[in-house]
Amino acid sequence: MSSTAVIVVIVVVVIALLAVVAFAWSRAGKRRSARLKERFGPEYDRQLAETGDPAETDRVLAEREKRHRALPLRELDERERATFEQRWTSVQAEFVDDPDRAVEHADALVDELMSARGYPVDDADERAKDVAVEHPVVVQRYREARRIAAANRDHRADTEDLRGAVTAYRELVEALLGRDTGRTNTHA
Repeated sequence: MSSTAVIVVIVVVVIALLAVVAFAWSRAGKRRSARLKERFGPEYDRQLAETGDPAETDRVLAEREKRHRALPLRELDERERATFEQRWTSVQAEFVDDPDRAVEHADALVDELMSARGYPVDDADERAKDVAVEHPVVVQRYREARRIAAANRDHRADTEDLRGAVTAYRELVEALLGRDTGRTNTHA
């Protein structure tokens, strides 16, 4: 075989290997994307709308998973769980007489519960992103509750808005207490 033929064969083999590697890389990326879409559900769609780029969305959500794994999260003991459940029952009862204060108290109780579970609570946006890893459906409602709580502080929320906020906070409280029936993440 001539040296030219050997070079042609080597080039063809290298091109074929590169094509196989590119195909495998593409398939792995698609599988990763599909896994993230399944895990994050509506949170994936929200992040994609924010970034406009599927690859960037995948990167951001994978980073969130990594950050979440590093959080010092813990389960509550039965006494703590019972205390939070009792306090939540009081917040819901308060809604009848004072919806504004009930929303304020619900927001504060959620912060305390998240802190007790080990979530950093300094930044509401980061807190929502952390919760989204385990509770991607509930976190959408939590963001809405936070928006309504802010509107309420500015006297721009009506009773129906406040009712919706308390309902959304309840969903998050149940999720954080381990009573989340709508949890979509079964891998955590």
